[in-house]
Amino acid sequence: MRAKKGAPDFAIILSVMLLISIGIIMVFSASAVTSDQVLGDPYFYLKRQIVWAALGTVAMFTAMKVDYLRLKKIVNPIFVSCVILLVLVLLVGDARKGSSRWLGVGSLSFQPSETIKLGMVMFLSRLLSTKQEKIKSFSQGVLPVLVLLGIVCGLILAQPDLGTAVAIAGTTYFLLMAAGAKFSHLSLLAVVGMVLVALAIYLAPYRMERFTAFLNPWADPTDSGFQTIQSLLALGSGGLFGVGLGASRQKLFYLPEKHTDFIFAIIGEELGFIGGALILLLFLLFVWRGFKVAITSPDSFSSLLAAGITTMIALQAIINIGVVTGSLPVTGITLPFISYGGSSLIFTMAAVGLLLNISRYSASK
Repeated sequence: MRAKKGAPDFAIILSVMLLISIGIIMVFSASAVTSDQVLGDPYFYLKRQIVWAALGTVAMFTAMKVDYLRLKKIVNPIFVSCVILLVLVLLVGDARKGSSRWLGVGSLSFQPSETIKLGMVMFLSRLLSTKQEKIKSFSQGVLPVLVLLGIVCGLILAQPDLGTAVAIAGTTYFLLMAAGAKFSHLSLLAVVGMVLVALAIYLAPYRMERFTAFLNPWADPTDSGFQTIQSLLALGSGGLFGVGLGASRQKLFYLPEKHTDFIFAIIGEELGFIGGALILLLFLLFVWRGFKVAITSPDSFSSLLAAGITTMIALQAIINIGVVTGSLPVTGITLPFISYGGSSLIFTMAAVGLLLNISRYSASK
């Protein structure tokens, strides 16, 4: 029997809503000048982000109300639908900036890679919770998971989108660890995973160029190293307290993707080390409470689901901030809750809703 339903985890709600609020402010600050010059409307991205935040809030509170055990019964069709969407985006998707990641028309389009993140976590949580007695066996416990992971990551890499593939693979690895997979199997998977990532970089010239630029961006400051250098200049210019909200210079047609993948650089420039540290503390608060919910969950499915959702969001934040600070090669992955983007925000908030749903039955109060 589950514990009596209680209140959702307040710290998770607080951290998420603060991150979203900061994100709305910073999306406007980062995009206003260029959107006015290019689109004739300084509020273009702001208005859309507010709408998506509102839809995401509805999705979060809806997911919080629905019994997660009912969702467990329909995990299989949800996962299959997400995989079908990944196939469709390769066949009839809208190609933008060399990548086929969008389905739909204009403002009604979305990224199937955002749906598979949640779909994969839900499916693996159910699969691993029912295979706990077989998880020590590589052929019966680990191998089926790797086959599914290979299919999903293969479809995502075909878009191409290495950042999302790495985030999903990392989350899968953590779920196998949480489910009790053998250390020898996990060690082998870690080695194989690093080899596969290295091959994915080596076999794609543009990824190899990004990796070379990561090692020394100043070797090609006007091309492959340009984005990293501009990001570091923004962070360095911010100092301790920043140059002031709205006063960024790097957003004035210098730093590409300033309101999406590189918004943390604008935060560092305008709000300084203090602002950047606040973002990190809010993510740490979210991760701490998320894992506490996972540890105190009433059943194995909810425990793995809470751990998977928390890990996925944490890995995305780590990859994004790592790229912005020059600690990782450039890859297109947004900063959860903060970067501009409807698909990412809505589906991430829906995932948080499931986490809050589980927290209502956990002992972490």
